[in-house]
Amino acid sequence: MSSKPQDAVADVSVLPLTRPQLAEARRMRAAELFEQRRPSSEVARAVGMHPESVRRWKRLWEQGGAEALRRRPATGRPPKLDDAQVEAVRAALEQGARAHGFEADLWTLERVDVVVERVTGVTLARASVWRLLTGRLGWSLQRPRRQAVERDESEIARWVAHEWPRIKKCPYGFRQAALILGGS
Repeated sequence: MSSKPQDAVADVSVLPLTRPQLAEARRMRAAELFEQRRPSSEVARAVGMHPESVRRWKRLWEQGGAEALRRRPATGRPPKLDDAQVEAVRAALEQGARAHGFEADLWTLERVDVVVERVTGVTLARASVWRLLTGRLGWSLQRPRRQAVERDESEIARWVAHEWPRIKKCPYGFRQAALILGGS
């Protein structure tokens, strides 16, 4: 028996599903439930969708089976980056911004665009970089907490422990009167 806990072992080769893949997985699960003759309301609860969407899926399923619920290829211009290039960009971004020569480990659209161009040789518009991050890579907007670089936690703790109780001791009106009269 291994001494490693089984929960700690993760399969790093499995990539997170994109939104379109998750939507298709929901529809495929709904198709399985339709085949079991489950009512639409139950299917809607099971897949976490609005009952009207599930009824629309059921009509499609009745006409064309599970294949009718599969994703269709996108119409219009093909994407500038193929799947292999997207995975190369994902691997590069997961190394962090500092690994690519940026001062702070923070990704901005401009920085991601620089990395995409270095890795693939393809220049993307700002909106396309956003779609790449959110649509194809499944990333979401994360804003860092704003905090002063000069922040000194030990000084803050000292101030809260010593200065704040001294300031707070006097009732507001009394302290204000003392200041006006020239007292301390």
